[in-house]
Amino acid sequence: MLSSAQVPVLLVDDDSKFRQGLQTLLQFYSSHRAASGTSETRTFTVVAEATSSEQAVQLATEQHPSLILLDMELAHGDGISTLTELSKLEHRSKILVVSGHQEEEWVFRAMQAGANGYVVKDELATELFSAITTVLNDQIYLSPALATRFFQMFWFYSGKVLENKAKLHLTDREQEVLYWLVQGASNDEIASRLYISIATVKAHLTAIFHKLEVTSRTQAIIRALKMGLVSGG
Repeated sequence: MLSSAQVPVLLVDDDSKFRQGLQTLLQFYSSHRAASGTSETRTFTVVAEATSSEQAVQLATEQHPSLILLDMELAHGDGISTLTELSKLEHRSKILVVSGHQEEEWVFRAMQAGANGYVVKDELATELFSAITTVLNDQIYLSPALATRFFQMFWFYSGKVLENKAKLHLTDREQEVLYWLVQGASNDEIASRLYISIATVKAHLTAIFHKLEVTSRTQAIIRALKMGLVSGG
């Protein structure tokens, strides 16, 4: 017996021609699977398209897509901050990064921020369908080449970051304040996001500066990034 599953998709890319290309591939996958007569088919329907980080989060909140295809470089916003925000939504979509970058740092940061898989744009024709199928089946997708790069960075950073965190004795709250500091948030914004007072934010920053042995926000950001304590937005 043939069963069909509707898969609502959100496309996030500021290149209209590339989004159209993704639409064409998704339509092909839908028709090809239906024609093959397999026991289960998936029909991919693009329910929305976003060109910025803010728009992506808004549309994901409104449309509840099962799958989000996300570019890492947007004209307004960036993939890492977008991933972070999308991962916090009550409705958790599967997020597949579709990027022109295949460098170790890009892959590692994307997976660390909550991506369910990562596909390089040059490999879309051969990998996209497998990647989509994998993440929709609650598994992580990385090609063998990207998996190798990811784990190289994982072993490097896991040892370094754990060592640095242990040495600095940052509290969980200080780590949260430091994260938003690196994202460029003001004291008011940090207080609002963490539901604490501005005075408490300032107290945490004083403690953070002391532990990092710095005297300014800029120095703290640079040192935190160099030590791998947080990822830049």
